[in-house]
Amino acid sequence: MKLDHYHILFSAILLFFVKISPAQTPFTDVTEAAGIHHEFQVFEGTFGGGATVFDLNNDGFEDLFITSGMSADALYLNNGDGTFKNIYETSGLKVTTGYVTQGAASADVNRDGFKDLFVTTLNTTDGTQIIPRAKNLLFLNNGDMTFRDATTEFQLDDFNSFSTGPSFGDVNADGYPDIYVGNYFQNFQGKLGVIKDATIVSANQTAKGYLLINKKGNSFEDEYQEYGLNHRGFGFGALFTDFDNDGDQDLLVNHDFGYKAVPNFLYENLYPNKWFKDVSKETGMDLTINAMGSAVGDYDNNGLLDYYVTNIKFNLFMVNQGLHKPFIDKSKELGTYNLAISWGANFADFDQDGDLDLYVSNGDLNPNCVPMANFYFENENGKFTEKGRFMGVNDYGMGRGSVVFDMDNDGDLDLLVVNQKPVKEYPVQSTTRLFRNDLAKGNWLKVALQGIEADKNGIGSRVEIVAEGIHMIREIDGGGSSHLSQNSTIAHFGLGNAINVDSVIVTWVGGKKQLLLDQKVNQMLLISEAKGEKKNSWQFLIFIGFAVLVLLAYLFSRNKKASYK
Repeated sequence: MKLDHYHILFSAILLFFVKISPAQTPFTDVTEAAGIHHEFQVFEGTFGGGATVFDLNNDGFEDLFITSGMSADALYLNNGDGTFKNIYETSGLKVTTGYVTQGAASADVNRDGFKDLFVTTLNTTDGTQIIPRAKNLLFLNNGDMTFRDATTEFQLDDFNSFSTGPSFGDVNADGYPDIYVGNYFQNFQGKLGVIKDATIVSANQTAKGYLLINKKGNSFEDEYQEYGLNHRGFGFGALFTDFDNDGDQDLLVNHDFGYKAVPNFLYENLYPNKWFKDVSKETGMDLTINAMGSAVGDYDNNGLLDYYVTNIKFNLFMVNQGLHKPFIDKSKELGTYNLAISWGANFADFDQDGDLDLYVSNGDLNPNCVPMANFYFENENGKFTEKGRFMGVNDYGMGRGSVVFDMDNDGDLDLLVVNQKPVKEYPVQSTTRLFRNDLAKGNWLKVALQGIEADKNGIGSRVEIVAEGIHMIREIDGGGSSHLSQNSTIAHFGLGNAINVDSVIVTWVGGKKQLLLDQKVNQMLLISEAKGEKKNSWQFLIFIGFAVLVLLAYLFSRNKKASYK
């Protein structure tokens, strides 16, 4: 079948589904009403499209920075009433118009109380680079809704790369956020819009990443090799995450063309030693796929973090079996084995029933431009059912990065997906979409962290709660999640019918523990780091004892009910 005939047929199918779809869905597309007008314009094809969620002015409402490739980026200030205002023109960020921007992440780099911004690029917009590559950009927040370019000041001028995904994480637990940057090409001849296996995969094209260590908020130094990172690959960034529950930040690296070039890597952080140990093979995480992005979450609430890795056609759901055991792909058993070209992914308890659901952003390679719907997998007792159309989030745009955050502070998680502008004629609208969560709600708890010795926003730290015998985990996102993007740094927990949270425990980066007991539901809880608390403190021991008692009481109650039946 010819491509034109295919597009005509697909357009007819789309119109059919639109006509029979219900008028009201659990998610509402509020893009236009909220004032979001954005599309990512590619440089020659395929690459790019990320967003970061951050509260740029500390007013309690989270804002958005969205990269736009060849077009002007967008900085959306949250007005607090469900609408946003693009303040990019007056923000001091206009230097990005000279670069083909890709991904973004935010953190308080200099610990002054305001979140700063790091933006990756692959070229200058005038195309003067011989090989598609340019410097990445660091902007410091002035605290007055403007930024200043600090790239040169922080000694980042010489890092000219074809960069993709950035992520913040405190590798050495000194309270200053470090940066991992994924790089894609070292050398490339030809047009990015006609990339094929045969033209891309060769030993001299893969690139090393950067591990930029923050030097007390004054500069960054690349210590990639000093930390034992020697790999090259077609990098799509990395995710800082504590896969082994030891209180420090490990590193999951995503690589494109892993089946012909370099696979994914999982590195164990040997903190306080200055070293990452490659545990990819022994953990089964040396994935030979086209890894576009990752999501992290404990889908079955068993205390172990699992990872969903997006791919072309076959996404992987890597289930954590515990220390000294390999991860296992259970995408078929869990019901997420759907075919698409996937990029972004987000674990979140959208329906607030106490377990994590999964959103996946899909989009064809640009300029192939074949529409494909996004996925919404609802977690139903540990297995997933695809309900994207029913939920109203099965957008057919050319999806890339996606982020979750509570845009209106009503306690539930909303969703934004970055869409590319198609190079060829396309049968549906492909612009960035904002979906408001209008699902029937259970109770909830949101937790924001305020570091004293740790990162100012707790990036990389872990929040755990126990409510009615259920133990849930969230990590504070530093970026590299989804695809080239960063979710909210506020941990969100759905609680179902629970009317009280028995305990909240924070594991700050480095292993320090902090406990709060008996917390109310349906509130935003701000936890400031208790200065000087040590690992395995008396508070933590009390928590362990309390958690055991709660679990025993829950099991006793279940057994008692069963005996009456």
